[in-house]
Amino acid sequence: MRLLLFSIIHLCLLLQLQTLIVSSQIIVNGSVPVGRSLIASESQQFSSSWLSPSGHFAFGFRKIQPNDGFTLSIWFDKIPDKTIVWHAQVNTTTGLVPDGSKVTLTAGRGLVLTHPRGQQLWRSLLPPGTVSRGRITDDGNFALLGEDSETELWSSFANPTDTLLPTQSIEVGGNLSSHRTETNFTKGRFRLRLGDDGDLQLLVLNSKSLAETDEYFSYYASDTKAPLSPGIRLVFNQSGYMYVLQSNDSRSYIKGNEVPVSSGDYYHRAVLHFDGLFAQYYHPKGQGNSGWTLAWSEPENICDRSAADVLNIACGFNSICNLGNNKRPKCQCPERFSLVDSSDEYGDCKPDFKMETCGPEDNNTTNESADVNLYEFIRLDRTNFPKTDYARYANYDEELCKASCLSDCFCAAAIFGSRRDQVCWKKKFPLSFGQRSSNGDSDTFIKVLKRPTKVPITEKKGKNRDWLIIGCSVLLGTSAFGNFIFVALYRKKKKSMKKKPNQSREIGAATATANAMELNLRVFTHKELVAATGDFMEELGRGTFGIVYKGFLKVTRDSEVTVAVKKLDSVAQDNEKEFKNEVKVIGQTHHKNLVRLIGFCNEGQSRLIVYEYLPHGTLADYLFRRPRPSWEDRRRIAVGIARGILYLHEECSEQIIHCDIKPHNILLDENYCPRISDFGLAKLLMMNQTHTLTNIRGTKGYVAAEWFRNSPITSKVDVYSYGVMLLETVCCKKAVDFEDNVILIDWAYDCFRQGRLDDLIEDDLEAIDDIETVEKYVKIAIWCIQEEPGMRPKMRIVTQMLEGVAQVHDPPNPSPYSSTFTCDDQSLSSGPMSLV
Repeated sequence: MRLLLFSIIHLCLLLQLQTLIVSSQIIVNGSVPVGRSLIASESQQFSSSWLSPSGHFAFGFRKIQPNDGFTLSIWFDKIPDKTIVWHAQVNTTTGLVPDGSKVTLTAGRGLVLTHPRGQQLWRSLLPPGTVSRGRITDDGNFALLGEDSETELWSSFANPTDTLLPTQSIEVGGNLSSHRTETNFTKGRFRLRLGDDGDLQLLVLNSKSLAETDEYFSYYASDTKAPLSPGIRLVFNQSGYMYVLQSNDSRSYIKGNEVPVSSGDYYHRAVLHFDGLFAQYYHPKGQGNSGWTLAWSEPENICDRSAADVLNIACGFNSICNLGNNKRPKCQCPERFSLVDSSDEYGDCKPDFKMETCGPEDNNTTNESADVNLYEFIRLDRTNFPKTDYARYANYDEELCKASCLSDCFCAAAIFGSRRDQVCWKKKFPLSFGQRSSNGDSDTFIKVLKRPTKVPITEKKGKNRDWLIIGCSVLLGTSAFGNFIFVALYRKKKKSMKKKPNQSREIGAATATANAMELNLRVFTHKELVAATGDFMEELGRGTFGIVYKGFLKVTRDSEVTVAVKKLDSVAQDNEKEFKNEVKVIGQTHHKNLVRLIGFCNEGQSRLIVYEYLPHGTLADYLFRRPRPSWEDRRRIAVGIARGILYLHEECSEQIIHCDIKPHNILLDENYCPRISDFGLAKLLMMNQTHTLTNIRGTKGYVAAEWFRNSPITSKVDVYSYGVMLLETVCCKKAVDFEDNVILIDWAYDCFRQGRLDDLIEDDLEAIDDIETVEKYVKIAIWCIQEEPGMRPKMRIVTQMLEGVAQVHDPPNPSPYSSTFTCDDQSLSSGPMSLV
């Protein structure tokens, strides 16, 4: 028995040793046999890379932080930061792949990268031929070799991404592409291209479309173009020199013919950064921790370069560019400005105030009639916006320059050259090409709307102890003292009721305060909200029952919070009813996919509701733009909205039917998380009720058929509206498009029936790559828009289907009694749904 056990152990050890020997041979020789594969995983049980013969470079999967994804890449393996030099350009939102993705070396298609579910994410594009093996070299090149084991059918050197290595070159028509961001590996705004005319250029793409065919701006050129002696190749040679080889065999060096260190002792790389800087670096070989040292950069100062004298290369409109470490640019929004996209620190900045105009809304007809008392200046020392002046004045001092801008309704900012020739320049919005320098000779004064003076909650005189508590509590702005406010206010109103029992206005206010205490809401005076909104100056949007304004509430003496104040329309007949509904509904809800209510005002004829401010606007603005939002973001938003509706229908103490689910009533927070808003149309049902009868509510295109039949209205009306919105989210098309003569629900069903879902998503490559999910979402949407309410699933089932918990069967015709149209025609249906 012992002998048998010993034999088994011995056999296992031999098998393990044999495996290690084979693996070691692959690592030592840098040769990878056909059939080998790697799996993206942080687990040690899977091999995640193949090493070059001397171990300088590795090919495999790298985990990218803070994103939860991997990139198939090549990197320096002997230095601490494992710097990536090549990556597979995967068509996903971030250019990354999930845990469990797999790359396999095949004979017919070369490298094939697949999703854990099996669909292909990327592959090497090969000419005709059969791959015999792969090879990673100590130069950092991964090549696929043909049957003769010498011919390269494909290589990473011939398909560069953002980095060049010594011995690598770029032919005419080739280019490098920057990343979108530091951790987003999709293609960004910048290209290094050797053009057909032989000129090497650094180019910036249109930042909105990022289309390869869109207009370029050049911010560097090698001046090696035809007809004299055009460039034929960009060379990064073994010694670390980089030059354009010209047709007469002359060399045009990028930064002179000097290399600061030996390539024998140092690694070299040249990279086109996501911020537009093209730079060469060197790093000591071995395990040194000194990091990468900058050898040279182009441009020398990227903050001094602009695209067609309009926009700074690295930073967006209204942004200021500073040079940071290693000549990398840093972008910053001025005070009272914020990023349009909070996730893109190099993007455009938008003003957090209403800009002055010369239109009728400002009651100005000439550029000399602006109210100078409404505006003030933000001073930016040693900061200049040197392009796009519209006026210039000589022999001005600083005060005269500022006064000229204040009295000019066109003027957004004044630039004063205080350290040279006393010149004043005036600018319009948007400001562009902002620069800040420690030795700058100009200061910028940006004209901003004065913030409204905050009015104390009460101006009543006296030494009443309760009111003193109120004033102090609001000043501190803490939730604990907030409760004292409501208690004190309630006591005060109670005393007033005893003295004046016939004053129903005070009774109503006291009741509202008591309700606010129960719901942990804040009661505002009308005067407070007038001050917070600057007399309702900046409009955010309009709803069915009122207008929403932007406001600023003091939290402490030195800080404030931005809010949205909804002013209910006083002409609405059931204004009081809608007001009570909205306060009661939102005050009792707590869910990450619902807008949060902060407080309200119920004073006299004033009915106002104060919400949290959500910076990214409505889902409608987000969906119906071009280019489309990413497919992954749309999937996440669709699931979030479903969860929010499920909460309203089944998880509140009272069932809530929203009755107006549509993209315009979905707001996006700072993380683009969807929040359902506008509960003024909500119908409140006790949990033991099943339906209610009401007048038609909602918006055309999203209204279920039962509204037109005088039928019982149940939560299934929200399911219908969600189905329409889910189709909009998948297709990025509007429910009713009169310009293209299309009703989306009819067109979508007909395309589904004909098996032509690709017509719905057109050139949406991300969605096309995930066509299984597209089909699932379209089927869920068709179930939701069934004409008969009983055929529609509940939101709990909808959510489970979206999350993959419940199976999705093929749906029937949603409108069996309506005439339909073909996917080719896309013409309006003549059935009942055309009336919606």
